Amino acid sequence: MAFAQVVKRGIVACPLAGLLIGFGLHQFGGDEVARSVWAWATLPVLAVLCIEIATALRRGEFGLDIVAALSMSAALVFGEPLAAVVVALMYAGGQHLEDFAERRARRDMTALLGRAPRSVMRYENGHLRKVATELVLPGDALLIRSGDIIPVDGRIARGAAVLDMSALTGEALPQRMEEGAMIASGALNRGDAFDLTALRLARDSVYAGIVRLVDAAQKSKAPMARLADRYALGFLVLTLVMAGGAWWLSGDASRAVAVLVVATPCPLLLAVPIALVAGMSRAAKAGILIKSGAALEKLALLRAIVFDKTGTLTSGSAQVVEIMPTTGHSVDELLRAAASLGQISNHVVSHQLVSEARRRGIELVIPTGVSEAAGEGVTGFVAGKRTIIGKPSFVRNQLKLGQPDSGAPSGALQIAIAIEQRYAGHIIMSDGLRQGTPDLLRALRNSGIARIVLATGDRRDVAEALAADLDLDAIEADLTPAQKIATVSAAQRHGPVMMVGDGINDAPALAAADVGVAMGLSGSAASIETADVVLLIDRLDRLVTALQIAKRSRAIAIQSVVVGIGLSTLGMIAAAFGGLSPVEGALLQEAIDVAVILNALRALGDQHGLGRRLRPQTDAVG
Repeated sequence: MAFAQVVKRGIVACPLAGLLIGFGLHQFGGDEVARSVWAWATLPVLAVLCIEIATALRRGEFGLDIVAALSMSAALVFGEPLAAVVVALMYAGGQHLEDFAERRARRDMTALLGRAPRSVMRYENGHLRKVATELVLPGDALLIRSGDIIPVDGRIARGAAVLDMSALTGEALPQRMEEGAMIASGALNRGDAFDLTALRLARDSVYAGIVRLVDAAQKSKAPMARLADRYALGFLVLTLVMAGGAWWLSGDASRAVAVLVVATPCPLLLAVPIALVAGMSRAAKAGILIKSGAALEKLALLRAIVFDKTGTLTSGSAQVVEIMPTTGHSVDELLRAAASLGQISNHVVSHQLVSEARRRGIELVIPTGVSEAAGEGVTGFVAGKRTIIGKPSFVRNQLKLGQPDSGAPSGALQIAIAIEQRYAGHIIMSDGLRQGTPDLLRALRNSGIARIVLATGDRRDVAEALAADLDLDAIEADLTPAQKIATVSAAQRHGPVMMVGDGINDAPALAAADVGVAMGLSGSAASIETADVVLLIDRLDRLVTALQIAKRSRAIAIQSVVVGIGLSTLGMIAAAFGGLSPVEGALLQEAIDVAVILNALRALGDQHGLGRRLRPQTDAVG
């Protein structure tokens, strides 16, 4: 057990034991001895509290714990040892209650930290060896056993994988992924063992980045949580004025003590951080990593959203939408030829062709004599036939004949194929809208977003064709990264702005926005590090979930503060007029603390069934 935890338990035990022993002595007529026991039992708590206050003051921090120290000291000085020990017990117990509440609120975020894999089985010279994850290098062949957590980002080299992504994304159902698929670290293997080729170092993988972000989020302090520090001096002055006034007007020092013991504004000290941390934990459970309490607060106040196009409103990878063979060739033959040759290329279009062929159950062959012109096309022999795939201009040049383009729609990509020196047809690929995008935009409007802008570096005709049926207020196209920043700045005239993006070129705009949101599993490292919020699951409907969680958490925090401070103020007034004794004031304040903490923990709940209602709306895009 950590030393700090031992000290905390000992600090609680002292006033508790002193209170019980004192009551026992009091029952047998030992009033003076009982009073001494109560006084001595208060001192350890007061001493620890004074040390904490002195440490904070050296750091330039002025907190409201000073009121608790004053109330205990005043109770001892003015002969109210029972009140002093009750305040000491309530203060020490309140610290434990706060720790419990924060642990409960952080549970889902802390679970991410505890799952980081420490070792993995690696193939070495035909044998398996258990090695630390930090020793894994890109290109290493790994064995992922059933029940293992994926240690690094990689590609399935052999076999199929059934992965539980719930800890990362909130998805309850396991996902089946086939050979050749890329998978992110942090997922749990629920199926049979499979081989994985490492693509990144462990420290550069998705899960390691998430762990770093979670750790930073847990150390953050929100603006609302700093309100207590900001107004601590003013509240202390008010408390002293009320306590001194009550004593001066009544001549009864116990009234001043009663005011002090009721005065500690625990609703502000406890409710705000607990409600915000609970909201962050609730979001993490839904696959949304909010890096700080400040970001959660800003989410609740958003009025405008700027969306990047590629990889955000669209899937980010071109999908096969149409295969058009010429006479004498079939659809399957054309795709088989293109995908077989594409196996050798590392271009993203080749990967999509291979994935589409496997999805259709088409058996591929290993090509020979392959030559690739980067970004243009690939030539080689498939089943003994010379095959060419690539841009129409590349294929025309290889064939040394004029072949007109077939008129791919705006924003689409045309892949031409030639077999045995004859044009065989073409494949149309397009990076289309994510499923459910129109529903998402309507849900955002219903959540209070007044302005939605599409900002893209693509041509205007491509952007307008894609967004023709979407509820957008503006489309900004042909943008450089600097112009995206200007677009965000312009949107800020309508209120706080969220920027959603996934590319390296989006990072400056993410930083400029009030809240930057990155696509965690598909986004660039730059965008993930810059963003305030990371979607751990590749589904934009989680934006609506994030907004609703943020609004609810902030509302609960404000509600707790208003009600808690209101009750404390009423208690102080009652104490000033003699309506509460010091002991009764301490008990009242503790009751208020418990009520406020329990209310703040409501932010952990799914009051409106957000996850259940939103889950079907937008499918994940791999």
